[in-house]
Amino acid sequence: MKLNPQQAPLYGDSVITVQLTEEDKVEDDVVFYLVFTGSTVQHCTSTRKINPGSLETISPGHDCCETVKVALCASREGHPVLIVAEESFQFVQDEAYDAAQFLATCAGNQQALNFTRFLDRSRPPAADVDFLDEKVALAFRHLKLPAEWNVLGADQSLTEDIPRETLMHFAVRLGLLRLTWFLLQQPGGRGALSIHNNEGATPVSLALERGYQKLHQLLTEEEAKEPDSWSTLSHTVHSGDYSVKHHRGLDVYMLTAEA
Repeated sequence: MKLNPQQAPLYGDSVITVQLTEEDKVEDDVVFYLVFTGSTVQHCTSTRKINPGSLETISPGHDCCETVKVALCASREGHPVLIVAEESFQFVQDEAYDAAQFLATCAGNQQALNFTRFLDRSRPPAADVDFLDEKVALAFRHLKLPAEWNVLGADQSLTEDIPRETLMHFAVRLGLLRLTWFLLQQPGGRGALSIHNNEGATPVSLALERGYQKLHQLLTEEEAKEPDSWSTLSHTVHSGDYSVKHHRGLDVYMLTAEA
């Protein structure tokens, strides 16, 4: 088999195509799945058949940057599971993951948050913003944030009437719908909506001022629903050392277990 691409970001959720060789191809009623074996974590993903020679699946989210072994397994009712082929695959830390880590650590850090405003002046194209939004939000969702982590930072003595920049201002200013929705679900997310920055703007007023209608609706609804743009991405359920992820776009499942 041949995997394309042969690497994925740590947060996963990217499409992997599996090209089967003539030796890999078996009967039509066989179900294929991939097993990713890392140093401390193992993932099993289902696949969907594109054509007789190609499969598709979604890369799992991994716990560290490393090269793992991937086994293509074939399952058929009444027969033992066969390992059809093996290949190497690499999990890497990309720019989106770096950005998510930076943002997570600078929550409440005014110097760092003011520094991020240079992105606003460069105004990247809409397609780049959409790509940035999806990847950074996925990476943020994958981070293991401390239990005490808060959108407003660690200083709990600051009240809502003290003007300051917040992570929510950053996400709204760039029109990052997915990241904004993620932050809303975190501690301090709702509280950030009423905080004014030094220019007197709240995240809500910024969304209105910039004409981000979907974003403004997201911030002002009492029970904000998950944005449509998330509907094709993975939903994860955790249970002890295991987690099951369903990617709704491709309808494939991933089981992750700590070794």
